[in-house]
Amino acid sequence: MLKKFSEKIGFTQTEIKVILFLIIIFIIGFGAKYLFLQNNIKKTRIFDYSVQDSLFENIQVPDSTTRNKEIDNNVVDYKQEVLDFNTTNFKNSKEEVPAEKSININTASIEELIKLPGIGEKTAGSIVNFRKKIIKFQKLEDILNVKGIGTSKLNKIKKYIYIE
Repeated sequence: MLKKFSEKIGFTQTEIKVILFLIIIFIIGFGAKYLFLQNNIKKTRIFDYSVQDSLFENIQVPDSTTRNKEIDNNVVDYKQEVLDFNTTNFKNSKEEVPAEKSININTASIEELIKLPGIGEKTAGSIVNFRKKIIKFQKLEDILNVKGIGTSKLNKIKKYIYIE
């Protein structure tokens, strides 16, 4: 009988035996679960969350459209808001540009040299140190020998400096 059945389906006898074994095990497992575990099932607790639900339902939340209207009606000075959170004092950060031909590079202090555009404290110190080595600058182009000053920086500060 197994041989005829396997010829009709197209399976080998071994494959049909494995399939029948799996079907029998499935039926036995399902029957065992139904018979033995049905008696041991505990009654599930039913929780009543109506008290907690009523607390959430009674909370008065403003409608989102009214909140959006309140936000839209606010006028905000964004520049002032940024300044409120920034610790930098922007009012004093704009440095005065010196007048033309107002700084003698042979006598200027570091503080005076810092006023030049593009010259920081380090570069100003380098100018003063180089000036001490050569005693004094002979022409404006001599400042190109100072570390940190190139032709572009010289062109920026040329109109503010002079040699005496």
